[in-house]
Amino acid sequence: MKLKDITALASIQGPARSAAERLDRRCYSVGDMRKMAAKRLPKSIFDYIEGGGEDEASMRRNIASYGDWSFMPKWGSVENLSLATTILGGPSTMPLMLSPTGGTRLFHPQGEIAAARAALAAGVPYGLAHLSTTPMEHVAEATPGLRRWFNLEPTNDKAMLQAVLDRVSNAGYEALIVNIDCRDIGHRERDYHNGFTAPPSIKPRTVVEGALHPRWALGFLANDAIAFPNLDAEVPEGPMTSTPDMWRTLLAGAYEPTDWSDLEEIRTRWNGPIILKGCVNPKDAAIAASMGFDAIQVSNHGGRQLDHMASPMDVLPDMVEAAAGRLEIIVDGGIRRGSDVIKALALGADSCAIGRPYLYGLAAAGEAGVAHVLKMFSQEMTRTMALLGVTSIAELRQDGRELIRHHSESFARPRPARSTAAELDFAELGTP
Repeated sequence: MKLKDITALASIQGPARSAAERLDRRCYSVGDMRKMAAKRLPKSIFDYIEGGGEDEASMRRNIASYGDWSFMPKWGSVENLSLATTILGGPSTMPLMLSPTGGTRLFHPQGEIAAARAALAAGVPYGLAHLSTTPMEHVAEATPGLRRWFNLEPTNDKAMLQAVLDRVSNAGYEALIVNIDCRDIGHRERDYHNGFTAPPSIKPRTVVEGALHPRWALGFLANDAIAFPNLDAEVPEGPMTSTPDMWRTLLAGAYEPTDWSDLEEIRTRWNGPIILKGCVNPKDAAIAASMGFDAIQVSNHGGRQLDHMASPMDVLPDMVEAAAGRLEIIVDGGIRRGSDVIKALALGADSCAIGRPYLYGLAAAGEAGVAHVLKMFSQEMTRTMALLGVTSIAELRQDGRELIRHHSESFARPRPARSTAAELDFAELGTP
């Protein structure tokens, strides 16, 4: 073969002109983004993203449960395919939102603002954590037009509750995400081994890891201290500072005993939509619907709290039945592909949320990394729907259960008994 024949078969790529172009060439899945994030971050910081409670069985089950469901495509024309949908009554370009995550500037100096800007560009909602490292007002100023939701820890202090709600409302957040899965903090052993305690314990290994990741270390040292400016009712002034109490809140927990009456108090005081995050019991779904909440987020906190807990996909059919269409259902936990989102919607979910996947993107390449993750999800959802023979989210919800089957359904049905040769001979002779 001549050189001109070879060059005709292959195009010669020049250097990438942007971070987005580099990611297009190198990262084809969330798994690829995860590998890049692992290279960019010190091990202790990466483990904080990755880690789960105790033996991490819940975390593994979250991912594995999607593999228990198989697609059964239907044949037919697929034209004008669209992922567009509504979430909590507002528009979204796809049935996906970014779930709130704490300590986000640990992974990249741009932190929450980078993630929020990527969500705005992609046209999906963004949840800001109560334990975010950027003031809610700064995120709002940086992303006018973004559908912003605020993640709230329930409290039985009514005065503090009202003050926080006023601050959230004044900052322009349209919905609340209320945690109901954090009565205590999970036993995350990776963090203990790495010195992620309250306050953090700096070990010689931590210093070495930082030196081996100079880009991360320089970004960490050149910016404001990691702090949690949304814990108070007042807007913080001046540069942010970090204290042992702040780290204790993030890593050891500072959760008040609350019950349904405290959640009802939030419902009474907040005029916008409310999502209860952490529902996995059908009884709780029914109660939430009867109390007038707008949505539940079926979640086990990414496997970071109670270990050996049912995955969202394990309980989703029962949650859908209990909700009976009275509220929206959002699913998170273990989602790594657009096809996972399609499976959840086929089982009755209204939308999904991701946490770790976009944190991988953030750690790998800042805003461009989050944008790349969202683009991959959009492409994977579009491809999956086309191959299933579905053109819209509404059609997927309507016909979804006919397009998906659990492995137990495939193998539990009794198969016809195979006739022996003697039985066939008797049959041919008309002998009973």
